[in-house]
Amino acid sequence: MGQTIGASEFSAADFAEFSRRLAAETALLRRWFDEQRFCTGPRTGGFELEAWLVDRQMAPAPLIDELLVRVDDPLVVPELARFNLELNGTPQPLTGRALSHLHAELVRTLAHCEAAAVPLGARILRIGILPTIRPEHLVLAQMTPRDRYRALNEQILRLRGGTPIQLEIRGQQSIAIEQPDVMLEAAATSFQIHIRMQSGESALMFNLGKILAAPMVALGANAAYLFGRELWAETRVPLFEQAVAVGGPRLRQRVGFGIRYAKRSVLEVFESNLSRYEVLLPHLHDTPPEALAHLRLHNGTIWRWNRPLIGFDGPDWERPHLRLEHRVVASGPSAADDVANAAFLFGCLHALAAEHSPLPALIPFVQARANFYRAARFGLSAAVRWTDGTRIPLWRLILEDLLPRADAGLAALGIDADERDRWLGIVRERARTQRTGSAWARAWVARHGNQMEALTAAYLAQQTTGRPVHEWPLD
Repeated sequence: MGQTIGASEFSAADFAEFSRRLAAETALLRRWFDEQRFCTGPRTGGFELEAWLVDRQMAPAPLIDELLVRVDDPLVVPELARFNLELNGTPQPLTGRALSHLHAELVRTLAHCEAAAVPLGARILRIGILPTIRPEHLVLAQMTPRDRYRALNEQILRLRGGTPIQLEIRGQQSIAIEQPDVMLEAAATSFQIHIRMQSGESALMFNLGKILAAPMVALGANAAYLFGRELWAETRVPLFEQAVAVGGPRLRQRVGFGIRYAKRSVLEVFESNLSRYEVLLPHLHDTPPEALAHLRLHNGTIWRWNRPLIGFDGPDWERPHLRLEHRVVASGPSAADDVANAAFLFGCLHALAAEHSPLPALIPFVQARANFYRAARFGLSAAVRWTDGTRIPLWRLILEDLLPRADAGLAALGIDADERDRWLGIVRERARTQRTGSAWARAWVARHGNQMEALTAAYLAQQTTGRPVHEWPLD
C-alpha cells in the first residue's frame, strides 16, 4: 500500500499546503519532461509480491509484526492487514541471466520468510485471494497498526460521506455484501511487475501495458473464489476496484483501467492525478521539491492497473527515472510462474516498443478495456478483439502471436537463449493447457468438492514443490 507516513489525522491547512506542493511538483515534473531530464540507463525489471500468512487450519494468521522482527529484511514489509506481507525484488538489468537472478532472489526471500513463520505456527502462501478468507477476518481489528492504513480508511470513508462500501460481483456465482471500511482490499494480493522506460517512449509503453493487460490478467489468473463462492477467473479485479471506491463519478475512482491512452507521455497521468483526484493523505514531507515526495505519495493512492512511477538513481534527487508498474497479475501460484509472467511482459513490451508498435492505433482504448474485463472474468478461454476487430481466444493469441514477440524482445535485450526457453516455456505450457492457478483450483473443487480449507492445504502443498502450476496434479 505504499509509503510510510507519520500521522493519521490531518487539518484543513494540511490539505491546502499539500495541494499547493503537489501543484508545484507537477509543474516541476512538466519541466523535466520538456528538458528530457530522465535517466537513459539500461532496461531494468523488478517486482513486488504480496503474500499471506496462514495458520495450521489454513486461515489467515495475523502475525505480521512478529514475523517482521524475525525476518529483519528491508525487502519484506507489511501490508494493509496483519496477515499480509510484501516481498520486494532487487531490480535487475534485463540481460544475460537476469530472469534466473530474479527467481533465485525470490526463492531465497520466500525461504527466509517461511523459516521465520514456522516457529510462529504459520506458513507463507501466495494466491490472489485466499480461499479460506471470511468476512469476519476483514475487520479493522486486523488492520496493520500503521498511520498510513488508518488514514486511508478514514479518508476514503470521508469521501464516501461515511456510507458503507458495497461489494457486488456476478460470476459463476454471485456475491453482494456491505463493508463498513476498506478491509476488503486486504483480500486481494498481487504480483506487481516493474519495468524501466524512457520518457520518449513512455506514452507507448503505458498504452501497450493497457493492451497487454488482457493476456496478462488471464495468464496470471489465481483468484477464482471469494468467501467460498466461485466468481471470476481473476476476482481480484472487481474486488479491488470496489474495495476502495470513493463513490460518485467513475472518473474519481481510485482503482481502474483508466479512460484513455496517453498521447505524448505519462506526464498526462500525473497531470490527471492533480486535476481529477482528491488528496487522500496530505502528509507533508521535509524534502526539497526535486524529491517529488508529495507527487509520488499522491500517485501511490491512485491504484491504476497500469501505473507510471518515478524513482531516483542514487541517494540524491538529481537522476530521476521512469518505471511502468503492471498490477494486473495475481500473486502465485509458484515463484517460477511469477518470473515467467514477468519474462513474458518484459519481452512483449520491449519488442513492441522497439518496433514502435501500431497496436494502440489498431486496438481502440474502449476495446482494450473491454478485453481486460472479459479476460479477468473468463481467463485464457476469453475471446478478445485484436487488431483486425475479430475475436480470438486469448490462449491462441498468446501462443501464435505474443510468445514469438516476447522471445524476440528478450533476445533483443540480450537475455540468454536458454533463459528465454526456460521462462517462456512455462508461459507456453500454461497457455497450451489453460492451467492457471484459478483453473487448477476450479478443477480441484470439481473433483473434491467445495472444501476451502482442504483446497488451500492442497494448493500450499503443491506450491511448496516450486513446480509451475501447469504441472500440478489434482490429487
